[in-house]
Amino acid sequence: MRTFVLHSFNSFKRKIENFSLIQLQPMLNFNSTRAMSQSTSIPKKQQRVRDHGYDNYMEIEKKTRKVLKLQNLILTEPSQSLPVARLETLAKRVGFTRRHETGAFILKFPHVFEIFEHPVQRVLFCRLTRQAIHQIEQERHALAAQVPLAVTRLRKLLMMSSTQRLRLEHVRIARAALGLPDDFEFSVVLRYPQFFRLVDANETRNKYIELVERDPSLAICAIEKTRERVYREKGVDAEDVRFSFVINFPPGFKIGKYLKIAVWKWQRVPYWSPYDDVSGYDLRSIEAQKRMEKRAVATIHELLSMTVEKKITLERIAHFRMAMHLPKKLKEFLLQHQGIFYISTRGNQGKLHTVFLREAYRKGELVEPNDLYLARRRLAELVLISPRKAKVDRELVGYKRSRLDDEMGQVRRECVEDVYEDFKGEDDMGRDKDGEDDLSSDIGSDVDSDISDEDDEFDDSVSIQRTP
Repeated sequence: MRTFVLHSFNSFKRKIENFSLIQLQPMLNFNSTRAMSQSTSIPKKQQRVRDHGYDNYMEIEKKTRKVLKLQNLILTEPSQSLPVARLETLAKRVGFTRRHETGAFILKFPHVFEIFEHPVQRVLFCRLTRQAIHQIEQERHALAAQVPLAVTRLRKLLMMSSTQRLRLEHVRIARAALGLPDDFEFSVVLRYPQFFRLVDANETRNKYIELVERDPSLAICAIEKTRERVYREKGVDAEDVRFSFVINFPPGFKIGKYLKIAVWKWQRVPYWSPYDDVSGYDLRSIEAQKRMEKRAVATIHELLSMTVEKKITLERIAHFRMAMHLPKKLKEFLLQHQGIFYISTRGNQGKLHTVFLREAYRKGELVEPNDLYLARRRLAELVLISPRKAKVDRELVGYKRSRLDDEMGQVRRECVEDVYEDFKGEDDMGRDKDGEDDLSSDIGSDVDSDISDEDDEFDDSVSIQRTP
């Protein structure tokens, strides 16, 4: 008994001494080469810190997602317009459950949706504005222009899979994030048989996209290019940059001394590339597990780098978990690396988790935007314009039209008076003058009729806007 007590006391004494030694260690920067503590892993349970820049981004996308659902309902009609009452009924299928919710939602975005009275049926119809149609065409052209890039993205995505194949359904769910067209099965997969092949094509649910041949020139990660640029620009130590990632913690994130040391050590841990085949390695050792954990970070980093907006939902990443050897608890795993990724729960009442690549954004915008991203952001700009701005624009247009009417009438009166003064008292020329008056009156009536028609539409739209 006495021996057991002495042994317990000695072990407790050693723990106190070790703790005091750790507490007295000075703060170490990442470039130091002094001996670190024995802890080499980042703590698994970390407090999540919100970054309002990304959350505000998702709040805007929540509105644009609803707008897109209504746009698709309208565009499916041959006339590309729908009665408001029928649109209320169809909108229940896409999540508008409350009564008159659709009508109130449409009136909030007059730069996207336009309400008019049907000339025959005399009921209210809804259609897209010219700005919204132009944005759709711009996005369609950008998507068609990015087909070669989409082919490369799909090839790299298949190369990251352990079996060089992915389910067609999983790729279809993530097609918008990857910049693939809706008919990518025909326009991309079947159009390029030298790169892809469909397996088990008899059943739609069991279809797989398989890579025909690997291309070593594509097996270069985006983070490797970033490391090379940092090494050339800043001239840091090559050993510090060789396996490191760009880390930018969110504002308000408290990084302590021990976490800083753990991150420094984690940055130097070597790992296998997401494009490497790890089936021949023994993954039971602790060192192999550390490499696989860091490989999972590199895989998600590469997957986000291939997306159009450098973001994708966590649920879509989970579809590729088995094929890419990702951990089961993805959310907890990503929260360990809040300096690399950011998880936003905004945008769908907390049901979806959107993962952002932090290094790709600056002040809420992409550092390197592309045409497809800019086209999608154009819709967000139309959504954010205030309805009051739309009323002011229409009033200005009406003012310009009324001024045009006055100017045209004044010009016609001046022309008639000048002609009358020059040719007064001459019968033959008077008859010619009458003919000219008839011609000018015909032209004037055409102009007046066109402007009056436009003014009628303008008055109807203004009255509709003021009715609610």
